[in-house]
Amino acid sequence: MSHTGLRVAFAGTPEFAATALRALLDAGFEVPLVLTQPDRPAGRGMQLQASPVKQVALAAGIPVDQPEKLRTPEQQAQLAACAPDVLVVAAYGLILPQAVLDLPRLGCLNIHASLLPRWRGAAPIHRAIEAGDEETGITIMQMDAGLDTGAMLTRSALPILGSDTTASLHDKLSELGGEMIVEALQALATGTLRATPQPTDGITYASKIAKNESLFDWRESAAQLARRLRAFDPFPGGAATLGEATIKLWAGEAVAGTGEPGSILSADATGVVVACGEGALRLTQLQKPGGKRLPAREFLQSLPLKAGDRFSVAN
Repeated sequence: MSHTGLRVAFAGTPEFAATALRALLDAGFEVPLVLTQPDRPAGRGMQLQASPVKQVALAAGIPVDQPEKLRTPEQQAQLAACAPDVLVVAAYGLILPQAVLDLPRLGCLNIHASLLPRWRGAAPIHRAIEAGDEETGITIMQMDAGLDTGAMLTRSALPILGSDTTASLHDKLSELGGEMIVEALQALATGTLRATPQPTDGITYASKIAKNESLFDWRESAAQLARRLRAFDPFPGGAATLGEATIKLWAGEAVAGTGEPGSILSADATGVVVACGEGALRLTQLQKPGGKRLPAREFLQSLPLKAGDRFSVAN
């Protein structure tokens, strides 16, 4: 029995969720079952790979269930059999039907990586950076049948630094989410956790990142494209077409400069400066087809670019 007396089942898949699961275990909660996505092929050999959450659970000796869906009583059977008091959900990747939401005695709590109701949905970290938000955070929410529409239990804000990428902000938010879910469950156990309905103003949706979004339209402003580079690191990165080659773009900054959108204004060890619809973008990390991500100096040694070359403008 945990120190709170709560039996806490857990549902999650990627590293963001694994951080929360580790926090629950470190805090002494009893976790009778972990739900995670089925193993997926990954890596060059496309071997089946366990999710980060499954790896944490197995190392801790916790039973793991990996249903493809949770729609039928058979798919829900292991969760029902473990009789959890509460189910904690973090980036699980499956929609929970009402029967699952109703199963735990104290309901289902979700760790969401935004300050709800802003950025409901699949990619809140990416979209917050892309939009130029000055802050984001974690919301612990009581789940209902809607898309991140449940009542808020706790919220905590975190500034978005000009240097933050999705990768760096993800790591900070995952740590914050782990701390907050532990505090929320402790309050739940003592009856001091209070729910607040989400405001009806300020609702936005963070749609899933599509791979084709990576192709840069140089008619956009340099500031917007610089934010997109940060938002799309580590996935899917930026991309631009030069002749027949697609160049991956990984890091850069908005600078002064004018010219036809997509035209290269200069290319040296400090970066490749490309004219945009407003201002210019100095690219400092690039990747050629079949190559690896490199600083501009090394990239230019393998694929020389010069002023006057021009990236294609997206249609």
